[in-house]
Amino acid sequence: MTITIRHEDEKDYRIVEEITREAFWNLYFPGAVEHLLVHNIRKHPDFIPELSFVIELDNQIIGSIFYTKAKVIDKEGIEHPIITFGPVSISPEYHRQGFGRMLIEHSLAEAKRLGFNAIILGGFTYHYHPYGFVGTKKYNISMPDGKFYTGVMALPLFEGALDGISGSVHFSEAMYPDESILDDFDKTFPPKEKKVLPHQSDFEKAVSEIDTYDY
Repeated sequence: MTITIRHEDEKDYRIVEEITREAFWNLYFPGAVEHLLVHNIRKHPDFIPELSFVIELDNQIIGSIFYTKAKVIDKEGIEHPIITFGPVSISPEYHRQGFGRMLIEHSLAEAKRLGFNAIILGGFTYHYHPYGFVGTKKYNISMPDGKFYTGVMALPLFEGALDGISGSVHFSEAMYPDESILDDFDKTFPPKEKKVLPHQSDFEKAVSEIDTYDY
């Protein structure tokens, strides 16, 4: 078994989008939007290609990770650059085998090597706490609505990276695709059934839960 992590080539675009679609289909809501997100991120100026990778198993792509620029805007209106990652996709047949962790750890090491300061992202806490992510409330960094959510987490990439930085986090427009074109984009892929599933409510709870922890 040979595992390779490398940068994505243009020839990989479609298979990466297909894997992303499979990985997220009916996961958070009926259907998925993440494959369109990947499609659009690559063309956006906030895309960080040097931190975006695919993972191969025996020369076959089985997953990917994408990074984009983000920022924290403080009360004076000053913008402090940070980065974020997502989607992270692993083909469903390879879930829970450590490939996602390999991708994330590889990209985190590269982000540190290249001198990036901090990552802020949204997701399930049990996915990201093991890497050292904590609620942004610890750093007094809220969402634009002024609230602190348990599912919004930060990871300084070096000691003191977020010292003196507070305000609200703003993700790239690349992270908010135009869903009005989703149906047409989906038609270029094999048909799949959209389903309402019980676990989808867990995501809604995760992204709306207020962080009450005393850091």
